[in-house]
Amino acid sequence: MKFQSADIGVIGLGVMGKNLALNIVDNGYRVAAFDLDAAKVLAAEQQALTEVPQRGLVLKGFDAMPELLQSLSKPRVLLLSVPAGKPVDGVCQALIAAGIERDDIVIDTGNSLWTDTIAREQQYKDKFIFFSSAVSGGEVGARFGPSLMPSGDKAAWEQIAPIWQAIAAKVDSTTGQPMERSQPGQIIKGGEPCTAYIGPSGAGHYVKMVHNGIEYADMQLICEAYQLLHHGLGMTAAEIASVFEQWNQGKLNSYLIDISAEVLKQQDPLTGKPLVEMILDKAGQKGTGLWTAVSSLQIGCPAPTIAEAVYARAMSTQKALRQQLSQQLAGPKTHVDIDQRQSLIDALEAALYCAKVCAYAQGFQLMAMNAKEQGWQLDFAAIARIWRAGCIIRAGFLQTITDAYVAAPQLDNLLQAESFAGALSALQSKWRQVVASAVLNGVAVPCISSALAYYDSFRCATLPANLLQAQRDFFGSHTFERTDKPAGEKYHLNWSQSDRTLVKID
Repeated sequence: MKFQSADIGVIGLGVMGKNLALNIVDNGYRVAAFDLDAAKVLAAEQQALTEVPQRGLVLKGFDAMPELLQSLSKPRVLLLSVPAGKPVDGVCQALIAAGIERDDIVIDTGNSLWTDTIAREQQYKDKFIFFSSAVSGGEVGARFGPSLMPSGDKAAWEQIAPIWQAIAAKVDSTTGQPMERSQPGQIIKGGEPCTAYIGPSGAGHYVKMVHNGIEYADMQLICEAYQLLHHGLGMTAAEIASVFEQWNQGKLNSYLIDISAEVLKQQDPLTGKPLVEMILDKAGQKGTGLWTAVSSLQIGCPAPTIAEAVYARAMSTQKALRQQLSQQLAGPKTHVDIDQRQSLIDALEAALYCAKVCAYAQGFQLMAMNAKEQGWQLDFAAIARIWRAGCIIRAGFLQTITDAYVAAPQLDNLLQAESFAGALSALQSKWRQVVASAVLNGVAVPCISSALAYYDSFRCATLPANLLQAQRDFFGSHTFERTDKPAGEKYHLNWSQSDRTLVKID
């Protein structure tokens, strides 16, 4: 069976790479593929032949880089789907040795650290065009429509845009709701693609990093709601699934709430018990949430809910110590009156929504502050749009975020948008009820409570940092500004002297 020249090469046929390749084939393009594991190459070839037999050989594997390059139309476009770090550079060096040319485009689709992406663009600029495109949506998203966050050389984006717009998830342009694709060979006509040029090199991976930080927070918030319902109210997994399904019909509509309900309904094939209760409570992480928290600390952007979500995963790994201390540390007797049960469930829905808004507010402010440092011009309405489908944090209220940024592109914080300020103001009493109930009943809710502290901190015109600055000046002569003097003027009190004179620092 003859193979014509390919439109794009895919290097790395693991879960994400193979599914991206098949998605590209579905949308009418020809793919040349390479993987060190020959079995993966053959399996991808056979799957493409089985799923779109009418098109013949549209995905062909190669066992050497030079042959892969020779099969591609020029200027060549190559998609890398390999683990972040050294494997990316290993492939790049192999492509240089195989004869890649200066106008060819190499697209890193892994979860690379954004600063590494900037460095690679400079490192390879005389060899080829190093481009990046973060991918969200997991295995299913890669196969049937992910959210794609490309960044780098603008001319390179214009060349690959038709493919990216074809394979991306789509939303209805009128409702903003996802247009689902679930069958091989299926193509969605119309709709808005969930991809947009993010900005210069590194911008796309930074936005994806923050997306993952928000994802950490979103997941942990749902887990805290589960914990409060299960341990606080004594509800079964099936009962909580029913609650989540109801929430998914309202303002909490999202992919994560939907799959959480599915998880809670699943019985364990071995014991017949709820599967969730048979899964060890030790959570893993791949680093992007950590990177987001670190970035927030480096920039000085408050993102406590995202950071607490990272800490929650770290706490989960302390299983042996938690088991020991559970026998040593006292706590309250868990008790919620049965007649208060529905009231607390309703309040928890409100609290979860409010905390979720705060997590997104933290993420978007972090992107804005880093963009300012890097000189990027990020379009936050566009970012919210491309997260409406295809990605893990897709949710109905992303349309509200989109609308907020369309109305006021220069928002410093999402809490300034009247749509959110009004909603959180109306719901904050229920939010407080949930945090109070959790504390009184000994149920840890680090993300829900940190989000409330975040809200209250922004709601407070005067924070106790005035005392903190006085402390710093006392022991370290760090100076302070005054409320009755122009901004930027520095003062120091001679604390060790009997007369304690005030000195203006020039």
